[in-house]
Amino acid sequence: MKIIGIAASLNRGSFINRLLVAAGAELPGGTVYEEWRGLSEIPPYTRGPVPAPAGALARLVASGDAVLLTAPEHSLLPSELTYALDWMAARDGLSGKHVAVMSASARACGAMWAQAELYKRLQSAGAVVMGAELVISPACPHFDEYGRLRPAALRDQVRAVIRQLCPAGILEPVLSLSP
Repeated sequence: MKIIGIAASLNRGSFINRLLVAAGAELPGGTVYEEWRGLSEIPPYTRGPVPAPAGALARLVASGDAVLLTAPEHSLLPSELTYALDWMAARDGLSGKHVAVMSASARACGAMWAQAELYKRLQSAGAVVMGAELVISPACPHFDEYGRLRPAALRDQVRAVIRQLCPAGILEPVLSLSP
């Protein structure tokens, strides 16, 4: 199984970029995982030829079995994400594709509204959408030095979303390099 990871943020150090990396580490063995980092290059949708960045995204999503998308931590979707969704929707790139959406926010309402807007856009593009909202306070160190989620409860929530995409068992590692 191949999962494509997309973070809806242009800020590399944001909660949702870190959450996407941590979620990718929770995928079951044998899963191919590829993160797409080209959001800043996507132009607004227009009729006519597909620009190279939008075409590359469409090909990558088509090559995967499912998409793992982290929604923004504030209530508005970035314009670049709406552009990417518009390009894919216009070419039926999300039709029937399983998409899991996760959101991390210091404020529950921001994540909830962004996720609701994202669900609407994905469903209107024909995607099969699932997911969960995670409230992560910036005051707490939720990520370890390897980028993994520390709290077992948050890892369990992430794994529950992943199980919707990857029904195979998610196993604890036999050997852990961190304390």
